[in-house]
Amino acid sequence: MTIKSKATAALLAFGLLAAPAVSAQTYNLTLCGASPGGLWSLLGAGVDAAVKESFPGSTVTYQTSGGGLANVGLLDQGKCDLAIIHDAEAKAALGGLAPFKSKIESMRTVAQLYSWAPMQAIVNADYAEEHGLTKLEDIAEKQLPITIVLNRRGNIVSGIGEAMLNAIGASPEQIEEWGGSVEYAASGEQGDLMRDRRVDMLLNSLFVNHSSIRELASSIDVKLLPITDETAQKVIDEWDIQRFTVPNAAYDWTDEDVLTLTVSAQLFVREDADPKMVGDVTRALVDNVAKLQGVHKAMAPLDVKLMGGATTVPYHAEAQKIFDDSGS
Repeated sequence: MTIKSKATAALLAFGLLAAPAVSAQTYNLTLCGASPGGLWSLLGAGVDAAVKESFPGSTVTYQTSGGGLANVGLLDQGKCDLAIIHDAEAKAALGGLAPFKSKIESMRTVAQLYSWAPMQAIVNADYAEEHGLTKLEDIAEKQLPITIVLNRRGNIVSGIGEAMLNAIGASPEQIEEWGGSVEYAASGEQGDLMRDRRVDMLLNSLFVNHSSIRELASSIDVKLLPITDETAQKVIDEWDIQRFTVPNAAYDWTDEDVLTLTVSAQLFVREDADPKMVGDVTRALVDNVAKLQGVHKAMAPLDVKLMGGATTVPYHAEAQKIFDDSGS
């Protein structure tokens, strides 16, 4: 044995010569979201930042898509590692409801991202005063000839809007019989329709005090309609969504808290996803929740308890362990 090899052996024996470093874990993942530039794309950036913080060198690439309904299929087919999907969309997939042709049960929850995008029934105040409209149920009770705009067809939120109208006994067909109509338009068009008096009311999922609501309320007088608890329960039973109370303090043109319903958005993986990846990503989100809170002021309420509080789809076992350990 040479002098050099003897010295090396001695150093190894006493632990003085470090073993070759094991490379740190990195991930290269895709996350199916929706259109570029919206909140979901910001959430994708937040997930990427959280994973990078815990696993330097990792990348979570945001993949644009048609939204949550499309993401159910993309995730099921293994075309993305992570996907953002609304609770109501997941509910439809689990039940094989339209637009799904059969049940899709491969999803597992990683984290709930937000639960504060309530359905807001905003009506022209002049119309409400003229017809004595104080709650959504009055539309059916008075058989009003009202023109309502919902989100565009194929969007889960328009389906929930229709469910709310059906629950009060005012289906689109019935409203048409009473001399009104139900229209469908993207969120960005609805304010213009209201301002131009082409519709009397919009019913859409919007963050409380969203800029579009502020702009509308600065142009015309509006009123926010509540629903009864009975109506809320009917829609919850159908869609597995949640009650939500819009506080009176949210707007300077309301005079009471308003009961409605809300959709939530969750991050999903496939049930057969790599367990270590799921655990690591969940831990990264829990440890770096500030990365998600910071993507937009609307995300400020997010905390670990809410992330672990989804109910529509079971959590992946590795994600559940993380939330159990965190006490959420």
